[in-house]
Amino acid sequence: MQSIKSVLDKFNPATDKYVSREFQTFGIHLSESLDDYKHKSLYIKLAKTVHRSILEKALSFAIDSNAKNKGALFMWKLKELRDLEKKNVSGLQKKLDL
Repeated sequence: MQSIKSVLDKFNPATDKYVSREFQTFGIHLSESLDDYKHKSLYIKLAKTVHRSILEKALSFAIDSNAKNKGALFMWKLKELRDLEKKNVSGLQKKLDL
């Protein structure tokens, strides 16, 4: 456990304004990559709750496209990947039950 003094000595308000956890950094990276700063909090929440591999696949798909609204394309691909994951998990569960 660190003392409050040591934590405050390391704190830099110019660079550490919003970031105190790793998932927050990745969420901000998502919003910057997709040029969608308005929904920064949504991307931070997704970085906290959704598996990183799914987010990276959706980000790669959106970045490689020529779409004007990369944020919307990212969300569409993310939904598609999450549905595919649920389908695979439920299929595996049925196989294990037999």
